[in-house]
Amino acid sequence: QVQFVESGGGLVQSGGSLRLSCAASRSLFRIPIMAWYRQAQGKQRELVASITSSGSTNYADPVKDRFTISRDNAKNTVDLQMHSLKLEDTAVYYCNTRLASADYWGQGTQVTVSS
Repeated sequence: QVQFVESGGGLVQSGGSLRLSCAASRSLFRIPIMAWYRQAQGKQRELVASITSSGSTNYADPVKDRFTISRDNAKNTVDLQMHSLKLEDTAVYYCNTRLASADYWGQGTQVTVSS
């Protein structure tokens, strides 16, 4: 099992930047894939980005070239650097992993982009 605590969300103007951080309750060395998801009001939760233990990354098309996911296995953290934020990036952002067919989620952090 693992618990996550997300931080770094807030209110930002369109075009601005934010850095989200996810702190894990255990070492990330044995967690193969870490991911960030988001859920906008009235919409389904969607994958934003993922990163493997070796550092390979994957991004959803809407955030490619604007967001960067990174992980620090020694510090047990996974970050999401977001640039050029758009109104449509407004959502609650969640840290996630799947272990033994079970999904683990943090409580989420709200990101609100204003015009």
